[in-house]
Amino acid sequence: MRISLGRRAAGTLAAAAAFAVLALAGTEAPAAPAHGIAMHGEPKYGPGFRHLDYVNPDAPRGGEMRRAATGTFDNLNPFIIKGVVAHGRHHVFESLLKRTWDEPFSLYGLIAETIDVPDDRSSIAFTLRPEARWHDGSPITVDDVIFSWETLKEQGRPNHRLYYGKVREIERPDARTVRFVFDTDPPDRELPLILGLMPIISKAYYADVTFDETTLTPPLGSGPYTVESVDAGRSIVYRRNPDYWGRDLPINRGQHNVERISYDYYRDDDVMMEAFRAGEYDLRLERSATRWATGYDFPAVEDGRVRLEQLPHGRPSGMFAMVFNTRRDVFADRAVRYALSLAFDFAWVNRALLQGAYVRTGSIFDNSELGSRGLPEGGELALLEPHRDTLPPELFDTAYHAPAVEGGLRKNLAAARRLLAEAGWEVRDGALVRASDGLPMAFEILLANPGNEKIALAFIRNLERLGVAAKVRTVDTAQYQYRRNVYDFDMIVYRWGMSLSPGNEQAFYWGAEAADQEGTRNYPGIRDPAVDDLIARMTEARAREDFVDVVRAMDRVLMWGHYLLPLYHLNDDRYAYWDKYGRPGVTPVYGAVLDTWWEEPGKAEALDR
Repeated sequence: MRISLGRRAAGTLAAAAAFAVLALAGTEAPAAPAHGIAMHGEPKYGPGFRHLDYVNPDAPRGGEMRRAATGTFDNLNPFIIKGVVAHGRHHVFESLLKRTWDEPFSLYGLIAETIDVPDDRSSIAFTLRPEARWHDGSPITVDDVIFSWETLKEQGRPNHRLYYGKVREIERPDARTVRFVFDTDPPDRELPLILGLMPIISKAYYADVTFDETTLTPPLGSGPYTVESVDAGRSIVYRRNPDYWGRDLPINRGQHNVERISYDYYRDDDVMMEAFRAGEYDLRLERSATRWATGYDFPAVEDGRVRLEQLPHGRPSGMFAMVFNTRRDVFADRAVRYALSLAFDFAWVNRALLQGAYVRTGSIFDNSELGSRGLPEGGELALLEPHRDTLPPELFDTAYHAPAVEGGLRKNLAAARRLLAEAGWEVRDGALVRASDGLPMAFEILLANPGNEKIALAFIRNLERLGVAAKVRTVDTAQYQYRRNVYDFDMIVYRWGMSLSPGNEQAFYWGAEAADQEGTRNYPGIRDPAVDDLIARMTEARAREDFVDVVRAMDRVLMWGHYLLPLYHLNDDRYAYWDKYGRPGVTPVYGAVLDTWWEEPGKAEALDR
C-alpha cells in the first residue's frame, strides 16, 4: 500500500504533469470533473440542478419530530460492532457524496464539490468544498478523508474493512483533492460510489479519543444536526445546527426542516404503541398489519388529529425470513432445510394472525425488476451454466416458489417426512433423530421482538408433528445483537433491506468470506462459489440489462439453497402521525423521506392531546 502525501502545486502545469504520469503508468486518465455519478448510465440531475424533485424547496423550518424505538442503546459511535448504537446517526455524520432516493443508485457532491472518475472506474478523485466544516468550525480536509479511510479499513465494521481494503493507493494532487486507486481486476464499478459514501470522521478529534470503544459522548460530526442531549438507554435528542455549512447546497435544499428530532426508547412495541396513542411521540412506521387493522381505533384517529397514510413505493421487498444457521449441524443439509420449511403454513398465519394483509415473499427482490421469476433464460441462464454441476437441478427446470401449503398441511408434512427419511433422519420414541448418530432435531428460534413470537410458535406447533423439538426464546436487544454478531443462534428472524442497485454489500450478506467474520450479515453462513462469482459480476456490469441478469441469477441461487424460510412483505409504507406535518407531493421510488417533511406552523399548538 502506498499513500502519497506530498503536496503538489495547484495549477494547469501540475495537473497536466499528474495526468501524464498516469498515462505513462498505463492508468486511464479521469474525465472532466463531474458533479455526480450513477451506477449505470447518467445521473438524473444535471450539474445546474437547484433542488431534488421530491422536496419542497420552500418548506417552513422549525418545530420538532418526536420518534420512538424499542430496546435500548449504549453507544453513539456507529462505526464499530461493539454496543447498541442510538438511532439517528445520519443526522450527525456525512460522506463525500450524498444519495438520492428517486434513482436506483446515484450520488451527488456533498463534502466533495466535484469528482474525477475514468471510464473504467479504476480510481476516483474527490475535490473537497472549501466551505465544508466540522461542528467545531474547523475545515474538513484531505487529511480527514485519508484518516477516515485508514481507520475504518483497520478498525471499522466488517463491511468497511471489506470495501476499503480494495484501495491500492492514495494520492493527493493538491491541498483539496484526494485520489483513490483501486486494487481490483477487472475494476469494480461500484467502488467509486462506495468511497463516495464513506463516512468522514475527524482526524484531530480522534487524536485524543479511542476510536474502537463505545461512547455516550457525542463524537464530532459535520452534519445538519448535533446531539443536544442523551439519556443513556432511554432517549437521544438532536438539534439542527444553525451554522451547518451545507444547508444551502442543492442536494440539501428542502430537507432537515424540523428544529429538533428525538428518539425515545420503549421496552417493546406494545408499550411504544400506547405511548403513541397518548401523544408521547409524533410519528411511527407501522409494520404490523394486525395493529394497522385493529390498533388505530382511538379518538385521535377518529377526529382527525392522527392521520393514517399508506404510501406505495417501488423498492425491492428485501427479505424478511426465518434464518437457518447452517453452521449448526442440524441445518447443514439443504434437503433438511427444505423439509422443515414445508411445515410453515403461511396461508394460515396470514389469515389468522396478520389480517390477510401480507404478500408471501418469493424473492429477495420482490416488487422490482430485479426479482427472479419463471425459468432462467438468456443472459441469466448463461451466467448459471458454468455452475450447473454444483447447483440444484431443479433450479434450471422448475420455477421457484416459497414452500406453501397446498392441499392441506397433512400433505406437506408427509412430503417433509419423506425428504427427512431420504436425508437420513428417522423418528424414535416420537423424536426426530439422525439415524447415523442419534443427533436429535432440536433447535431454538432466537427473537428480540415479541411481536414475532406468535409466528414462530405457529411454526413450532407444526414441527412437533414431525418429531422436531423446537422452542422460542425472546431476549433483550443487547443480548440479541451480541448473539447475532457472533452467530450464537440456531435460527433467528431477520429482515434484509434491499436497494434497486445491490452491489458489494451482497458479499457482506451472502459471501463466503463474510461467513467466517463476526459482525457481518451472512447469518445463514452461506459458502457457495456460485454466489461469490455472481456478486463479483454484479459490480462489473456496465449496462443495466446485464446487471439485472446477474442479480436475478444470484437471487435464484440463494432461494434454491433454502438458507431462508421466506415470510412476507408489504408493497407500501404505512405511517401513523399526529397531524402537524406537511410532506412533499412527490414520493420517490424508495418511499417517503422523512428528512423532507416539515412541521406546519401553528398546527402543534392546535392539537389538543
